[in-house]
Amino acid sequence: MNRIDRLHAILTHLQSKRLVTAQEIADRFNISLRTVYRDVKALDESGVPVIGEAGSGYTIMEGYRLPPVMFTQEEAAALLLGGKLAAHMTDDSVKKHFETALFKIKAVLRSTDKDQMDILADHIEILRSRVPEEETPSQHLTALQKAIADKRAIFILYYSNYNEQVSERVIEPIGLCHYSANWHLIGWCRLRNGYRDFRVSRIKRLQIKDEQFDIDAHPSLKEYIETMTHESDLQEVVVRFDKDVVKYLGSQKYWHGFVREEEEAGFVRMHFVTSSLNGFGRWLLMYTNTVRVESPASLQTMMQQFCAEMKDHYQ
Repeated sequence: MNRIDRLHAILTHLQSKRLVTAQEIADRFNISLRTVYRDVKALDESGVPVIGEAGSGYTIMEGYRLPPVMFTQEEAAALLLGGKLAAHMTDDSVKKHFETALFKIKAVLRSTDKDQMDILADHIEILRSRVPEEETPSQHLTALQKAIADKRAIFILYYSNYNEQVSERVIEPIGLCHYSANWHLIGWCRLRNGYRDFRVSRIKRLQIKDEQFDIDAHPSLKEYIETMTHESDLQEVVVRFDKDVVKYLGSQKYWHGFVREEEEAGFVRMHFVTSSLNGFGRWLLMYTNTVRVESPASLQTMMQQFCAEMKDHYQ
């Protein structure tokens, strides 16, 4: 990247956050701190109102704005792809805002780039999975994002699939997480006096309260996930697959905690980490006599029990 492009990129970065440290700029653009100081000085001398000093951080004077940003063709294509994914993986509340943002982006593109965006839009599609009606995405993602950003407690009516009951909860939300094809709200539940994981599609009603909570009293979402991963009851499983069936595992093995593998004569030994031996064992059943459990012994016993139950069932 030449210096002119870097100066423009640094200015864009400064406008993207309230305060940016010199080290953050240096890390992003792979330059030295001395170069950062020179570049910021050059921006200041060119009329950009940069406020701050080396060692503390920089910000742009409130009210200063760049003229419309010009996107490259590749950047515009990446945003289009993001829009397709947003339509598939979020709800209508987010989809609506993403579509209006995309229209604003297209407004500043060159005519040739607009044509290419229209062509790409007709040639990229995300296929929806067949989700039962009661598990379809809700309309709460935008409200949840606002509550998290404003550090406000929320009131929800939540349907529990476990006991098939609806309960009232007051939650201090710490983050949103997408896994197992669903969005999940992680937050401190005042009813249960502990951190809980709520599937967003099961929130029947949501209201953002006027009350703010102390976000510093909670771990970050990343810290919470790491803690849950370390504290969860994980077990190592070692199984042996015949070589001719390994190709059929595909990405399934990653869903079941695949760690590593070693090839031997005629078979492949695979190592997994799982929190549910029962679920793991039921997955192995589909591979019948082409797989053998080496450890743990408890899973070997479980597989024998499964096979006995199937034999009784079909007799």
